[in-house]
Amino acid sequence: MSTPEPPDTAPRSCPDARHRAAGRGIDLGAAEEAARRFLHALDVATDDEAMRDTPRRMAKAYAELFSPRPFDLTTFPNDGDYDELVVARDIPFRSVCEHHLLPFHGRAAVGYLPGGRILGLSKLARVVEHFALRPQVQERLTKQVADWLNDHLGPQGVGVVIEAEHTCMSLRGVRAIGSSTVTSSMLGSLRRDVRSRQEFLAVVRGRP
Repeated sequence: MSTPEPPDTAPRSCPDARHRAAGRGIDLGAAEEAARRFLHALDVATDDEAMRDTPRRMAKAYAELFSPRPFDLTTFPNDGDYDELVVARDIPFRSVCEHHLLPFHGRAAVGYLPGGRILGLSKLARVVEHFALRPQVQERLTKQVADWLNDHLGPQGVGVVIEAEHTCMSLRGVRAIGSSTVTSSMLGSLRRDVRSRQEFLAVVRGRP
């Protein structure tokens, strides 16, 4: 397989324009007061001992759900000219549906065919976490992870498969308890080459 030009090797943090534009800093006090008003508007009392701290706990919980940890991209030279798949599967994640602000959670499989650089394995899970911890839709999350790896790593191909359960579908509305949604994004040779794509999907399913 041909090897593309390696990308810039300098470590870099993982910012995202959509997230930066929305993020003006977390105000837990304002969030707590808003949570209290929200509960009162739904006729949920917060004046007894059991519920008194619920608005504060709500604010802290959502702050945690919307706060990914920063990280630096760590890559290494592909000195051995490794040109087979690298896949991390069963990466657990949690996110929040941007339509109802209810959680969805599941597992992701992320893989790539290396070019001139290889990635520190823990960073595959960190990239998933980075894009998951904000109001999201699963389709966008899947594509953001794939696009970010493609842009920052310069691989020959990238594949991402995410399977998740959405509580906005299982706990309300249709109440389809136990249902799951699967999304995928393939770039480069994993999109163009049928055999490479099939190999990736077999590894994801545990049948290499």
